[in-house]
Amino acid sequence: MKNALIGAVATLVLAGSAQAAPDFADRQDYAFAEKGFVGTRTDPKILAADGRVVWDLAAYDFLKAPAPASANPSLWRQSGLLAKHGLFEVTKGVWQVRGFDISNATFIAGKTGWIVIDPLTSAEAAKAALDLANEKLGARPVVALIYTHSHADHFGGARGMVAQADVDAGKVQVIAPHGFLEHAVSENIIAGPAMARRATYQFGSFLPKGPTGQLSSGIGPAVSAGTQTLVPPTVDIVRTGQELVVDGVRLQFQITPGTEAPAEMNIYLPDLKALCLAENANATLHNVLTPRGALVRDAKAWADYLSESIRLYGDKSDVVFTSHAWPRWGRPVIAEYLEKHRDLYKYLHDQSVRLMNDGYLPNEIANRLKLPEALDSEWYNRGYYGTLSFNSRAVYQRYMGWYDANPVHLAPLEPADEAARYVALMGGPEKVLTAAQEAYAKGDDRWAGELANRLVMADAANTAARQLLAQVYERQGAGAESAIWRNMYLAGAQELREGVKPSPAGAAALEMVRNTPTPMLLELLAVRLDPEKAKDAALTVDLVFPDRKERFRVRLKHAVLTHESNPTGPADAVYTLPRAQFLGGALMGADLSKAATSGDAGALNRLLGYLSPPRANFPIVTR
Repeated sequence: MKNALIGAVATLVLAGSAQAAPDFADRQDYAFAEKGFVGTRTDPKILAADGRVVWDLAAYDFLKAPAPASANPSLWRQSGLLAKHGLFEVTKGVWQVRGFDISNATFIAGKTGWIVIDPLTSAEAAKAALDLANEKLGARPVVALIYTHSHADHFGGARGMVAQADVDAGKVQVIAPHGFLEHAVSENIIAGPAMARRATYQFGSFLPKGPTGQLSSGIGPAVSAGTQTLVPPTVDIVRTGQELVVDGVRLQFQITPGTEAPAEMNIYLPDLKALCLAENANATLHNVLTPRGALVRDAKAWADYLSESIRLYGDKSDVVFTSHAWPRWGRPVIAEYLEKHRDLYKYLHDQSVRLMNDGYLPNEIANRLKLPEALDSEWYNRGYYGTLSFNSRAVYQRYMGWYDANPVHLAPLEPADEAARYVALMGGPEKVLTAAQEAYAKGDDRWAGELANRLVMADAANTAARQLLAQVYERQGAGAESAIWRNMYLAGAQELREGVKPSPAGAAALEMVRNTPTPMLLELLAVRLDPEKAKDAALTVDLVFPDRKERFRVRLKHAVLTHESNPTGPADAVYTLPRAQFLGGALMGADLSKAATSGDAGALNRLLGYLSPPRANFPIVTR
């Protein structure tokens, strides 16, 4: 128990430079998380068509017990609040289904049907949410979907609520911020394989749910394991102040690009005095750079748009609801929440830059930055998802990049090579292992982890080092207040003990690909080109897709794949075919030679043969 507490303190210091002790007597969040409860599902299990369990509402019942020594009490509290599930009334005419996924689905009653904000991550979870709303409130068709932003947990369940035929017929509007489709697919396509692998750590995908395993994601319980889909938008929101009347409901929009997502917007319902802040405000500090990988977000823009939200809607809103966690009611409560949450991101940005300009390096900034008590003492500003430590390094990266200006880091050694040299210099594996064990016994987990990690990187077969590093990670996970830090520590420990878990190929990629603009698809092929296979090749192929009225030229030369639209001049071969058929060849190896309408019929097959699929299950804690 003593070592666990030492680990907890060490982790809290790392995550935010000696955070203030939280006030467990404050019960406001419990009142808000339970307010307006209407009911939940009788059957806790949500199933896929093949009988697979997509979501189990009972999986987090263990959180009803007191916090054990294997979990940070603050994170345990947050996870228990996020696990409350069912249909909740937000205000007259507005309800949320919470606890069915990592995100919330919001239902607004129009004159004839439902307007749904953010239809969860998977079709199965979304259908269950819609079924619950219809069961408890009376059946209505969905007449509009609104995507607040371009992350999959806010659009992936779309086909569980609406049919494409109804969208095509104009029976359902799909409303999204400008740039939504481009960013929704780009984040999941170009760097998708690496992000997906890292996401298994961030969300603890292979960890058992329980007191020694996954507790939550800090912003919601977990990502549902169903079918991710995408229905493209039919209505583009391009400016702040733009207003729509949808099924008799007035909606006003605030565009907030470059905040939590590159395409994002807030929504105000003036007749209900209700404000949806998407994921720009949360019940936790968010990520300025998500550990799974993404473009670095702009903490200053994030704060500035919250300032604009305060100016536009702060004194007009009786309730604020978001895409994660629970709403907040009452103008004094809302005013303080918006101001302090805004100041959280502004302080993060300003003080990280101040220290950067004083010459401090990312890790030095991370260890020095500390919130003022007025901000640190608020539950919604704590680091259950993002952390001050991680985010301060992201601010540095946004301005300075990865390089810290020290020339020794211009051409660093690879981790395995560097580790082997350090281990040899320190006297060999046995001496390093002994030093790591002594550090662990003293509760110095950060140093023990550094030493054990070098042993493992130098020799992945060193069982004693693997086991010690796993122990270090487990204790750091037990102390972590951030849910995703806990998940990443425990996932690392699991991989050290059990090896890499195979990630199943999901249907989400195919759904994304179907909706990806052709130029982006060709970029996807370009990042899969193996230069060794293609080093002596030179090909020019024209692709004609009559179903999309598109023509592109793909050129391979110098082991680089480029493309242009509507080309002129001759090509080595021309292929005329539906785009779906081309995708079958590009992604699944189907023979495309019969689609050639002129030139070298084998050219395209050869070109596609130079591509290498990404390695989905690469190791993370070993090399």
